Amino acid sequence: MRKASITRKTAETEISVSLDLDGTGAYSNETGIGFFDHMLDQLARHSLIDITVKAKGDLHVDDHHTVEDTGITLGQALAQALGDKKGIRRYGECHLPMDDAQVRAALDLSGRPYLVWNVEMPTAKIGSFDTELVREFFQAFSTHGGITLHVDRLHGFNSHHIAEAAFKAVARALREAVETDPRKSDAIPSTKGAL
Repeated sequence: MRKASITRKTAETEISVSLDLDGTGAYSNETGIGFFDHMLDQLARHSLIDITVKAKGDLHVDDHHTVEDTGITLGQALAQALGDKKGIRRYGECHLPMDDAQVRAALDLSGRPYLVWNVEMPTAKIGSFDTELVREFFQAFSTHGGITLHVDRLHGFNSHHIAEAAFKAVARALREAVETDPRKSDAIPSTKGAL
């Protein structure tokens, strides 16, 4: 199947996510946060995972809960869609340039969440969006998706370009990792026999 739909409701947010790992990169993301929607669109388009996110959050407080809870829900949906992970490549990586920015992402769909984040943002805001929320999203996504994720900014002075390069680099790495390995499509990619 390699599809999943998850709804998460708290006193702060209500998030619905659906995804299809074998999609074409189609997307429909509505969180009420324009820049974040743009980043989620990039995540879908460059991973070739179809992603739909509908979020209602306490944006009168700030964007934090909506961004973090979207990361949680998207990670849970990814983990559900991967199932036992039989046949996947498991690992993925990408060096992604975007104008002045270059970001490297490497990930392992190991089931052991861990985030290494070496991405300094030159500004506190991109428009009205807090740049620290980029890390918050990936922390939640990696934790609830069971992903070991390393993201490093190699160059860059424009915060928009750095953030977008990070989302695109993770997307391209994710595309590689979730793809079926034609040489081992019937096996779990681990000597343990489980991930």
